[in-house]
Amino acid sequence: MDEEEIKYFVRIRNTDLDGTKAVHIALTGIKGVGPHTSRTIAMLADVDPRATIGKLDDESVTRIADAVDTYIEQVPNWMVNRPKDVYTGEARHILGTDLTLAVSDDVNRMRKMRSYRGIRHETGQKVRGQRTKASGRTGTTVGVSRKRG
Repeated sequence: MDEEEIKYFVRIRNTDLDGTKAVHIALTGIKGVGPHTSRTIAMLADVDPRATIGKLDDESVTRIADAVDTYIEQVPNWMVNRPKDVYTGEARHILGTDLTLAVSDDVNRMRKMRSYRGIRHETGQKVRGQRTKASGRTGTTVGVSRKRG
């Protein structure tokens, strides 16, 4: 293909991907697909990960889309983003808007059961055990108040 025949938008899994980027970088535009997953998908689709995605032929793009859809069946459980689903107990790899809904559902479930993490989410504080004395300040707090006297 010539330089002029580049597709600037490639649509995979209801997401417009940047056609000027390499396959392994463009695939990270899909929510739920990171760098490691994108390289694995490119390998499963038998496509060069460094090839520009907009210059690929339609058959290669279809193979990539099929690899994204059948990713869960082709990889071991430790490579998915939800190795044990809360409700079903099976391994799932959630992508796109389903991932956004699943994360908000998880946070709401933690808030409802009043777990420590749920309470931290509710109050807008750090959740993963970071220090909060000096960093993560919100509101009008500026510094440490000194004792007068």
